[in-house]
Amino acid sequence: MFTRQTLLAALAASATLMGVAVEAFAPPSAARSITMTPRTCNTPVALSTMDDEVSTEEEPADYLLSASDLDDEEEGEEEDATPARFVSDARIIELRETWRRHPTDTGSPEFQVAGMTERISYLTSHLKEHPKDYSTRRGLVALVNKRRRLLNYLYSEDEQRYVDIVSALGIRHKVPGAIPSKEEKYGRFPGQKGGQKGKSKMKK
Repeated sequence: MFTRQTLLAALAASATLMGVAVEAFAPPSAARSITMTPRTCNTPVALSTMDDEVSTEEEPADYLLSASDLDDEEEGEEEDATPARFVSDARIIELRETWRRHPTDTGSPEFQVAGMTERISYLTSHLKEHPKDYSTRRGLVALVNKRRRLLNYLYSEDEQRYVDIVSALGIRHKVPGAIPSKEEKYGRFPGQKGGQKGKSKMKK
């Protein structure tokens, strides 16, 4: 069998005899085209002369993004890589330290309400993105009710602390009051016509 160099030399020689352009049998990684000039002499052509006549053409870039674009995207992702849950946890710690009564306080209503308020705001934003997360919605309702009960207790104990924390955290809370009597609740509405209420009139 013939070696590759011998075959290339024979093809180059036959191409020079016929005066035809020949494509090089180059590996696919380096795509080069060989253009041969027609020769009239019958002398064999060496590989060194064939390499001199090889024209290398630069291929157009076959990619959509450059490496610098990818680096910019990775840097942007690293800046926004902090999940919202970790930011919320840091905010909860900060609010609890602000509203605690003493350094070892973990159970005062202000401490609990401060942490619950941040959790409620985080769960609200989560439910805006995932409206069908019903288990989280159930937990959010329970958390809001628990915060309401704590605020009711705080209002009964110390109204000034209640006003301070509600105004500082921006909580919408209805102040609990005494149970209204029937006259207070329905006194603004006019009475029904006739003397009897809710009973049908019977014929005599």
